[in-house]
Amino acid sequence: MTGSTVPTLAEALAAGTVVLDGGLSNQLESAGHDLSDELWSARLLAERPEAITEAHLAYFEAGADVAITSSYQATFEGFARRGIGRERAAALLALSVGLAREAAARAHAEGITRPLWVAASAGPYGALSADGSEYRGRYGLTVAELEVFHRPRLEVLAAAGPDVLALETVPDADEAAALLRAVRGLGVPAWLSYTVSGGRTRAGQPLEEAFALAAGADEVIAVGVNCCAPEDVDDAIGLAARVTGKPVVVYPNSGESWDARSRAWDGRSTFTAARVTRWRDAGARLIGGCCRVGPEAIASVAESLRGAA
Repeated sequence: MTGSTVPTLAEALAAGTVVLDGGLSNQLESAGHDLSDELWSARLLAERPEAITEAHLAYFEAGADVAITSSYQATFEGFARRGIGRERAAALLALSVGLAREAAARAHAEGITRPLWVAASAGPYGALSADGSEYRGRYGLTVAELEVFHRPRLEVLAAAGPDVLALETVPDADEAAALLRAVRGLGVPAWLSYTVSGGRTRAGQPLEEAFALAAGADEVIAVGVNCCAPEDVDDAIGLAARVTGKPVVVYPNSGESWDARSRAWDGRSTFTAARVTRWRDAGARLIGGCCRVGPEAIASVAESLRGAA
């Protein structure tokens, strides 16, 4: 993009549809990396950063416009459990943004001319525990305590210069309220994305109430859902748009289910191109995939959305 003015992500969303990437962990696993660790893909920030760059590049080459960084599970507390001090942890958080930027630069060097953006991932408090509580919420912490947890990491990520902060896989409206407080004054826009089941957050709150929290937040440029079944996306799109008046972001899982006993995915994918175009037609503006949605699926998303443009 040398010599041209790159629009902000907010400007791009106002102009049309933008393609998100897919699941980072499944792409890393498909490349042979073991992620059976409490730090998940964040472990590779310290041990194999080049693998993360390659994973981002695979999605850009597949047609994604936005790369979500490997910082979802990266927290000061989580790194401390592995003996990594705050200074080194901050450097690794910043590195997650740098690796995505590097992948974008490589994509442009390979001849990709469209704008590419970087979203710095901030997962929920439950991701620290790596025990599934990120899909339940209700951690027993106050909104103020959750804000104290999230703010330092968000400050470091914002200082690293991403295009947007991805406040993602949020299971609980209380945690969303804390995140919205934590991003104030950072100077970087954000999107807020809940993980849901049916018409409610994972913690059981009505989605209408959960989305409404972001309606008056100037920092938030998109609101929606991720890390849910594709079937849960349809109703959420219209609701998010109506309640907030903001562009809608959606990136569900493949539709397969995780069998904790056998530690394997079960069922078949229900993530299809037909669903993607339906989401766009319903008003979604930032569309991609989460767990088990790989570069091949994102290539189909890009083809479906750009082919109809």
